[in-house]
Amino acid sequence: MLKKVFDFFIETNAEDGSFYPTTAGNIALLVIIALLFVVILSLSGDKKKLRAKHLAFSAVAMTLAVLTSIFTVYEFPFGGSITLFRMFFICFIGYLYGTKVGVITGAAYGILDFILKPYAITLIQPLLDYPVAFGALGLSGVFSKSRYGIIKGYILGVAGRYICHVITGVVFFAEYAGGKNVILYSLSYNASYIVPEAVLTVLILLIPAVRQGLDTVKKMALQD
Repeated sequence: MLKKVFDFFIETNAEDGSFYPTTAGNIALLVIIALLFVVILSLSGDKKKLRAKHLAFSAVAMTLAVLTSIFTVYEFPFGGSITLFRMFFICFIGYLYGTKVGVITGAAYGILDFILKPYAITLIQPLLDYPVAFGALGLSGVFSKSRYGIIKGYILGVAGRYICHVITGVVFFAEYAGGKNVILYSLSYNASYIVPEAVLTVLILLIPAVRQGLDTVKKMALQD
């Protein structure tokens, strides 16, 4: 019975043992995304305008993250890619509305990213690599009220995502280390695509005019 349910939602690749969501699986994941947005609504207080802004800004951030994930700077052979500011858009939601909304938006985006580019070899690996890893970007909300909070929050969120990918690299993709130290291999491999994007983003965020513009957007996002 459980196997039939699994096969209904998941299609297995006989060659390498990886699996992907079926059409029914994708629909189920989209339902989960919708439920996560309902949770965002429940966290948004009693003011209807603010609730609408939470959803609107979160949806726009996810859309921009998807668009920037399509136009990659470089795609690595064993997973991961350098994109133009994809992580920033999710981190920005945490900076606008706090950690809870940021984490939920990130998790929703992670599920959407899995639908668009699915790859899984166990049930735990995609959970860590997608909703948990991208949800960690929402940790940027920790510094939402801090001076230079967008920069500090972005670095924290990216570090959270990086740690998740390092763990999956060590636990699930050790075979790709080619005899090297697995931990060092996972640390260096995941840094090779996360660090360049993070450094470029931070350099842009250090520009005063950029931060002023983002502060203006934040005021708009928080107005009733």
